Amino acid sequence: MHFLTYWTAVTLRRLGWRKRLSPLITILSLVSGCTLGAQPTNTPIPSATVEPSNNGWEVLANGLERRTIQPGGNNALTQLVVLRVDPTFYTFRAHYRPGAPLSMPTWRDNLPGAVAFINANFFDTARNALGLLVADSTVYGQTFANMGGMLEVRNGYPRVRSLVNEPYYGESLEQAVQGFPMLVLDGQQAFRNTQGDRVSRRTVVGQDTYGRILLITTPSLFGMRLVDLSAYLPTTDLNLVMAVNLDGGGSTLMWIGSQPAYEAYSLDPVPAVLAVYPR
Repeated sequence: MHFLTYWTAVTLRRLGWRKRLSPLITILSLVSGCTLGAQPTNTPIPSATVEPSNNGWEVLANGLERRTIQPGGNNALTQLVVLRVDPTFYTFRAHYRPGAPLSMPTWRDNLPGAVAFINANFFDTARNALGLLVADSTVYGQTFANMGGMLEVRNGYPRVRSLVNEPYYGESLEQAVQGFPMLVLDGQQAFRNTQGDRVSRRTVVGQDTYGRILLITTPSLFGMRLVDLSAYLPTTDLNLVMAVNLDGGGSTLMWIGSQPAYEAYSLDPVPAVLAVYPR
């Protein structure tokens, strides 16, 4: 289906999110971008490994780093929370509940081995994922054609690819999530279409020049236009080669099981997440 058709469907679904706005904790989490609390059911990241680094990255464990970036300029109130993951130490799994979405705390409780997760594919009004999703080698849906991109896991290692430059032809994958549009392609701005674009919360998955996977969210109320985010990301020192936009708006969520945990709540329950696990 054409991009604008999907965009319209997703936008219409978004119109109802304010009716489901949960109480004070949701509002506070959106303003601050996080809440703190122990997570006894998930794999904890030992607090002893948390130490600030000179370049702004907080080392949570070997191969796992967190950073907050503020774009400034016209997006002075926006912040990007970035989790950088070294696939030498961690792998990724997609989790999917067709038609049965979960809130961030419920996903957390249902993924006891995960050290982090974000929301994944866009979804329709029946809470079924749009595009292709592969969870533990089980394939759901159909790939986007001539649009978007995906994170795939093949032979245990993740890669972010453009579905325009490198279409999916049914090759065997262990995990995959898809989104649109591509934001960074070969280290350059990939999205320039301002039609229908608006400021919204964003969720992004990207890969840098060292092969590390970056999970990026704008968890507060102040998000970014896609065109601005696409222009901004290549100017940072994140060294992104590829980055694709996942579901945003009321679906944006992030959980990182550091000590204390980082939690960015979504406004909507979501049917699919991309989770990080130790090898």
